[in-house]
Amino acid sequence: MNVGICKLKIYIPGSQSLKDKRSILKSLMARLQKQFNISIAEVGDHDLWRITTIGIACVSNHNYRLDEVIDAVINTINRDFPNVEIIEKEVDFYG
Repeated sequence: MNVGICKLKIYIPGSQSLKDKRSILKSLMARLQKQFNISIAEVGDHDLWRITTIGIACVSNHNYRLDEVIDAVINTINRDFPNVEIIEKEVDFYG
């Protein structure tokens, strides 16, 4: 069993409040979880309006599949969510 984890720091320039941030983040996380069958959660920067950190985890028999899924998640964020910008990315594989 192999596990891939990814930590993304995201900038949300249009957010004017924590409520705005949560709305955008909730939509993003629900879509990614459903589309890619991953575990995803906000893991940092809870009190900032325009910055958040999310954690993503997935499990597979092969590291190449984990890499494909994580790359697809990042590409989907960049393509389908123009109101957010990934400013940091950290990926690790275990297993």
